[in-house]
Amino acid sequence: IFGGQIPGMQMGQPVPGVGPNMLPGGYPVYPVHSDTCSSTDASMWTYFTAVAGQDGEVDAEELQRCLTQSGISGTYAPFSLETCRIMIAMLDRDFTGKMGFNEFRELWAALNAWKQNFVAVDQDCSGTVEHHELSQAIAEMGYRLSPQTLAAIVNRYSKNGRIFFDDYVACCVKLRALTDFFRRRDYLQQGFVNFIYEDFLQGTMTI
Repeated sequence: IFGGQIPGMQMGQPVPGVGPNMLPGGYPVYPVHSDTCSSTDASMWTYFTAVAGQDGEVDAEELQRCLTQSGISGTYAPFSLETCRIMIAMLDRDFTGKMGFNEFRELWAALNAWKQNFVAVDQDCSGTVEHHELSQAIAEMGYRLSPQTLAAIVNRYSKNGRIFFDDYVACCVKLRALTDFFRRRDYLQQGFVNFIYEDFLQGTMTI
């Protein structure tokens, strides 16, 4: 049995209800894309089909090219191949190692939300965020984590005391993917799950 603080909850607090950025159980709410067609969808489709294979899906290298050509990183450095791998893993519900267009749309919505969050906390426009800024960004996404957990996350993704955009997105991807993995097994939304060793490895080693 794996237990711990419910994501989205401060240590020692009762289980929260539904806040503006939370679902029941204290889990954060993720940005969603609209089902209606838009000019943005047309642009995404153009970028996606330019690199997708005959199966209509993209692997990590193709996703990296697609995102670079789209310019979604703005003035920041393009996403690394490793970050693109875990982006696919986050939404790869059939474990094919690839991403279809619907998953790409979902990723696009998440990336735009994360980018807006990053820009908002990068107050000095340095292209990086400091430790306290990453902690602030994580909290604004709806996660309520203990200081010890935040410190571990910050130390994992910082370089010389600062977090670059690519590492920030990698952090967001992994935080979301592992939270999803845990939440799907937390049937009672109480912060405790029970699963076998190989299930744990399958859910964590792919991220």
